[in-house]
Amino acid sequence: MSGDAETETDASPEREAPARMPPLFQGLSGRLLWLTVAFVMLAEILIFAPSVAGMRMNWLRDRLDTAAAAGVVIDGLRPSELPRSVQDDTLLATGAKVVALRKDGISSLLAAVDAPPQIDDQYDLADVSLLVSIRDAMQTLFFGGGRVMRVLGPIGETDMIIEVVMTDDALRKDMLDYAQMMFVLSLVISLITAVLIFLAINRMMIRPIRHLARSMQIFSERPEDPGRLFRPDAARGELAVAGRHLLEMQVELQRTLKQQKNLADLGLAVSKINHDMRNILASAQLMSDRLVDVDDPMVRSFAPKLLRTIDRAVGYTSEVLSYGQASESAPKRRVLRLAELCQDVRDMLALDAETGIEFQDQIPVDLEIDADSDQLFRVIHNICRNAVQALVIFHPDDPATIRRVTLTAQRVGSVVSITIDDTGPGMPRKAKENLFAAFRGSARSGGTGLGLAIARELVLAHGGTIALVEKPGPGTQFRIEIPDRPVALEDYRVRAGA
Repeated sequence: MSGDAETETDASPEREAPARMPPLFQGLSGRLLWLTVAFVMLAEILIFAPSVAGMRMNWLRDRLDTAAAAGVVIDGLRPSELPRSVQDDTLLATGAKVVALRKDGISSLLAAVDAPPQIDDQYDLADVSLLVSIRDAMQTLFFGGGRVMRVLGPIGETDMIIEVVMTDDALRKDMLDYAQMMFVLSLVISLITAVLIFLAINRMMIRPIRHLARSMQIFSERPEDPGRLFRPDAARGELAVAGRHLLEMQVELQRTLKQQKNLADLGLAVSKINHDMRNILASAQLMSDRLVDVDDPMVRSFAPKLLRTIDRAVGYTSEVLSYGQASESAPKRRVLRLAELCQDVRDMLALDAETGIEFQDQIPVDLEIDADSDQLFRVIHNICRNAVQALVIFHPDDPATIRRVTLTAQRVGSVVSITIDDTGPGMPRKAKENLFAAFRGSARSGGTGLGLAIARELVLAHGGTIALVEKPGPGTQFRIEIPDRPVALEDYRVRAGA
């Protein structure tokens, strides 16, 4: 025993640990937080290029305006020559090495160092496009420093042009300070934005999602416990709708689990009853065999029917256990006369004049069908029995109403269509919605709905169809269609040759 137990333990798969919710900042909300920071920083980077280009243009214009103001004053003092001290003060105020004024097409030097430096770059601020301004700003920011540039631009609305030669050291330093300030400001804005978005999304999405996930985990541990059902709130939105759908699925799953448990209990009880029933039917079968030898004509007339009935009952009991474990056995099909099978159904119903129910069998005598006789008998008998039971408790308002069950059939090509019609009260709406569902498709109080569920399974095993047909008058009508088996090519050739 211990060895078997060890083998069982080794063979069983290891149970995986239940999935746990990730920490708050490592889950969806954390990823949203960092993505928000990254996207805001990306937006600030895209804004940074034109912003720093504008800062550079303003810086250069300020220097030109300062040089222009000094240039106009100096130009008004002409023709006297400026002292060297005044020139140095002018250059110091503009931060330039050379200041020149162009007037009437003539350039005049206002102030300069001893040796004019060599020019590396030249910028005309009179007409500069945005793309050119951005390109020049990036060039100064990343590759500037120690370069001499010549900058010129108009003075106000006049035709005079001021020219300044200076190094880009001060410009690049101010641009780096501006870039650092922009980076810090962008980082602060992105963090504030990310935190606000995080709090909003966490309240509107993450918390409900985590609540849904936690509820599913709790429910999966003990799905049969009604106390573990999800409790949705009355809020609106997609997640609230998802929560209500989750509750519906959990309720339906609990109902299904309860039905499966009932089926398991029923199967255990039926298996016990089946054992004793088979013994009883076997004894009845032995005793009924002796009725054949009785000389009474009445006994001889019903003895064959009794024997067939007991044989069917024995066959049913032998398949009860297998039905609870798997589907119905494959049909053992053969060509048979449908009228004879329907006559057995009529005899099993045992309708007499006292019931007040008519049974009309309109099956053509020569109509043949390719089917399993026992399974087709069960299908037709189940539906006819349901119709009779509905008519028994049916009390129409008009006493002249005829309570009748009609059985018709016809062959169309390779398909035999069987119609079972009654003049009863019809099926209620709930029964129609769960027509072929076990334990839910019953049309009467106390019914199980197994009859139609079994009938449908048997018809589908034949490759056929069964459906409830809408009819203009009162009552219920079912149509069963059973196709013939496909004929093998070799068999067809043999029949054609014969």
